[in-house]
Amino acid sequence: MPLRKRSRWWWLGPLASLIIFSASLVVLWYIVREMNPSAIADTFSKTSWRQIGLALGFTALSYLLLTGYDALALKRLGLSIPYRTTALASFTSYSVSFTLGFPLVTGGTVRYWIYSAKGVRASEVASLTVIAGLTFWLGLGAILCACLFYATDSVAMLARTSPLVVQGVGAAVALGTLGYLVWVATDERTLRVSGWNLPLPGLGITLAQMALGACEVCAAAAVLFVLLPGGHNLDYPAFLAAYIFACLIGIASHAPGGAGVFEATMLLALNRLPYEQVVGALVLFRIIYYLVPFVFALALLALSEMIKRIKRHDI
Repeated sequence: MPLRKRSRWWWLGPLASLIIFSASLVVLWYIVREMNPSAIADTFSKTSWRQIGLALGFTALSYLLLTGYDALALKRLGLSIPYRTTALASFTSYSVSFTLGFPLVTGGTVRYWIYSAKGVRASEVASLTVIAGLTFWLGLGAILCACLFYATDSVAMLARTSPLVVQGVGAAVALGTLGYLVWVATDERTLRVSGWNLPLPGLGITLAQMALGACEVCAAAAVLFVLLPGGHNLDYPAFLAAYIFACLIGIASHAPGGAGVFEATMLLALNRLPYEQVVGALVLFRIIYYLVPFVFALALLALSEMIKRIKRHDI
């Protein structure tokens, strides 16, 4: 089969990612250089054990819900895999890809390493990864739309724009989501990319994906929300909209875990709060939601490999 000729505009995507990442670093530099390091350190000491406990609880809930992404995808593909294997593959793949970035490569490799032992083919792992990704995007779209309409004025204040602009963005997201739901409700719902065909889930599973993804996004956002300082009248729906936009810009930058880009966006959105306290909360968020699961995932992968080798040796 002849190689597909690369489009002459292929460089626009990497260029846009580089611009987003560079601009975020500039924003971070201008904000951080005005901060008092001792004030940031003081934020850590003022963070209560209750906040840490809640953050850990919401982190556990988020990763538990992420296992449902794989479970729904396996159901659509007609694959029967024990939940313990699904949970291991989901938790480790997301923990690794969230930290290292490039989820199709890092997360897909971890998934294949685990699922292939159960007889799942590489093409099926690729399909599973795409369907799980759709769950994330559907949930993100549903929650973003709800926040933009429910907390229009608060979001407009955070974004420093008109409520009409916020509602316009919400309407665009709602129309896009509705269009996708109408499409998958028809008999013809196959995704075709370079000769690869992927039959997408029907309306029933798609609605379940949307509900699951929405709950997971809310749980992940709650990890950062409970770590923020109180007493600044920041309502959760407006914060959630800012969190989702920060995630989207971080994804567009292709930086691992949106590092730097996510933080810069959140600092701009939460400029009514003391910057030192927000930076402290963001650092704790990185540790609790990214670093701790990543280390735990590496330990689980090492333990899993040891068990496999012992079983082979016994045989």
